[in-house]
Amino acid sequence: MGNCAIILAGGEGKRMKSDKPKTLSPVLGKPMLMWVISALKNAGIDDICVVKGFKKECIEEFLDTLDFGVKSVYQAERLGTGHAVMMAKSFLEKHSGNVVILNGDAPFMTSETIGKSLAQHIESECAATVISAKVDDPTGYGRIVRDTNGNLKAIVEQKDADEETLKINEVNSGGFWFDCQLLLSVLGRIKSDNKAKEYYLPDALKLLLSDGKKVGAFTAECSDTVLGANDPKQLEELNRIATEKGYTC
Repeated sequence: MGNCAIILAGGEGKRMKSDKPKTLSPVLGKPMLMWVISALKNAGIDDICVVKGFKKECIEEFLDTLDFGVKSVYQAERLGTGHAVMMAKSFLEKHSGNVVILNGDAPFMTSETIGKSLAQHIESECAATVISAKVDDPTGYGRIVRDTNGNLKAIVEQKDADEETLKINEVNSGGFWFDCQLLLSVLGRIKSDNKAKEYYLPDALKLLLSDGKKVGAFTAECSDTVLGANDPKQLEELNRIATEKGYTC
């Protein structure tokens, strides 16, 4: 019944101007992927699977340096976050508890946020719980749309949002808790019928809702939870924030 984690780390990060996978870019001298793994370990989650893609050998070499075991699977084609999780299907099938799925380039996802979101997920008896945060500038992020009871109604991407939805400042961090078996029940039904022809993990939430399951959203206390880096300037900003706020890996 133990809980487990999947970290999405297949991205190339072309704008990072590096020959390494994006998740190995350093914040305070340690790869962003290490920050995420450390947060999971500190939250008591030891069963971790990393989805690798671009230059997978670099991810493998990094994982080999750790003094504890972390599993990995290979996503040969980058066809979206849902597709990445599909690559870890056999890992999920071995678990009957809950799984947290995190981005490997979000270094400020803390063990406290992971633990508190799990507690809400279990207490609320949700099939899935998205980890969100309230930000001053939500531009570019998927918006969290709630119903009158505070439960998640939808995650609406920036490009699909109407004027009212764009005013929402609660956004998707890219982190999700799922009941493993319920995630497996919808994973194969995610379609790639969108402009990018990709499989999106948030579509799993839509499918669970259409199946009559309860889906929630946990609001992280700190907006830094959603921060990532796609280019050297954003990476520099992460390093500045970590230094100023005393964040440690």
